[in-house]
Amino acid sequence: MLELKNISFHVTEGNSQVDIIQDLSLTVDNRKFVVITGPNGSGKSTLAKIIAGIEQPTSGQILLDGQDITNKSITERAQMGISFAFQQPVRFRGLQVIDLLRLAAGKKISHIKACDYLSEVGLCANDYLNREVNSSLSGGELKRIEIATILARKTNLSIFDEPEAGIDLWSFQNLIRIFEKMRAEIEESSIIIISHQERILQIADEIIVLADGRVQEHGAGKDILPKIMDTEVSMPMCRKFQ
Repeated sequence: MLELKNISFHVTEGNSQVDIIQDLSLTVDNRKFVVITGPNGSGKSTLAKIIAGIEQPTSGQILLDGQDITNKSITERAQMGISFAFQQPVRFRGLQVIDLLRLAAGKKISHIKACDYLSEVGLCANDYLNREVNSSLSGGELKRIEIATILARKTNLSIFDEPEAGIDLWSFQNLIRIFEKMRAEIEESSIIIISHQERILQIADEIIVLADGRVQEHGAGKDILPKIMDTEVSMPMCRKFQ
């Protein structure tokens, strides 16, 4: 279980303090597929980075299964079972896909097992295992390879920051299929996705709506999504992928 207690995060711009996250508290239980949404500038990506350890909160406390991880680094949190998928996946010049999967798994995995992970995300293993994770790969290919590494890690908490960003319709449709499968196979782990795409919101167990760095709504997806869709001001943040 993930608990955020009175989390705040601010930055200084000139002589002014800008509050990005303001006294935010929430709980994400195990075995939940949670989508965090909200208008641009509401603090969604910052919150994801705070959970992953990329950013440190200005104040507040973060607990994972009852353990205080507030001051732990991104590496320490990764070792505890937290994965983070960037909005724009990192490219690794000179590193092959098979090597990346082995690094993610933390052990030497067979070609067959690596093929299984790539097949899970809709990639033909023979075409990708020995390719470099570089600019020769499209945004959609990188997204799916990144998800394959998270599957290989078998983490307790997987965080995806706007996974639909920069990919085409075909890749997005495959992304939805992957997330639907991950949701169906959740055991003790949890998944948090930062998104404002209706297709992703539709498969959420819970939806958290942020605005101005605060939680405006948090509840079952089936209850929150109709509110978002029926609120004229919120419509732009909950759009279909065209």
